Amino acid sequence: MTSSLITPPVRCILLDIEGTTTPISFVHEVLFSYARSQVRNYLVDHYESAETVADVAKLRAEHASDVEQNLRPPELVVGRRNAEIDSLVAYVNWLIDRDRKSAGLKSLQGRIWREGYVEGTLKAPLFSDVAPALERWHRDGLRIAIFSSGSVLAQRLLFAHTEAGDLTGFIDNYFDTSQGPKIELESYHRIAAALSLPAQDVLFISDVVNELDAARAAGMQTRLCVRPGNHDQSHPERYQNIQTFDDISILNATT
Repeated sequence: MTSSLITPPVRCILLDIEGTTTPISFVHEVLFSYARSQVRNYLVDHYESAETVADVAKLRAEHASDVEQNLRPPELVVGRRNAEIDSLVAYVNWLIDRDRKSAGLKSLQGRIWREGYVEGTLKAPLFSDVAPALERWHRDGLRIAIFSSGSVLAQRLLFAHTEAGDLTGFIDNYFDTSQGPKIELESYHRIAAALSLPAQDVLFISDVVNELDAARAAGMQTRLCVRPGNHDQSHPERYQNIQTFDDISILNATT
């Protein structure tokens, strides 16, 4: 493929994870399945911890909203520890089935995955071009940031436990949906402000056109990442496509 020339200046590369650095199958078939299989054990072992209490409070607040909207979530029990845990497991699985971008769910999943990564049960596969590109961009003075619907904890864990080793030394910033949804323009304004950069100095790479639409509307440069196993996108022709990070040439890497 002809190299995709990036308009200067570019001072930061902002990366999606799922379908951009990591196969979609890892997230849906490995991480989600692991969280589903371990959530009850995790809650039993950590139910009184401050972290879990905070996550459960978020889940209960979201559940109340679901009930109010007549979405018919599984009932949450209050007052009996084992019954509470069983009902929370059912609700967590209900959220996972819907791929809900839930703050409580994402936080709880991150803590469950942390145990899996530390134990060595989980190790993140990356597309083969990703680790060399991160090292190259870092060496050339570019800042590298991540924007994912997964929690910041989950992002850090993934890049600390990849099949290519610990890559967190190449990554400067992590952003999750506490900045806002990935399909909303204001999320990218907030990220640019957090980076202390003009939006046009940031290149956002994602496999989702709706996310690129929001980033471009905020003034960022964009590329659509086309990887094996990715979902088809509506109107992909609106964006320059890349199939690997090697398809990108950046002339003016600076700090």
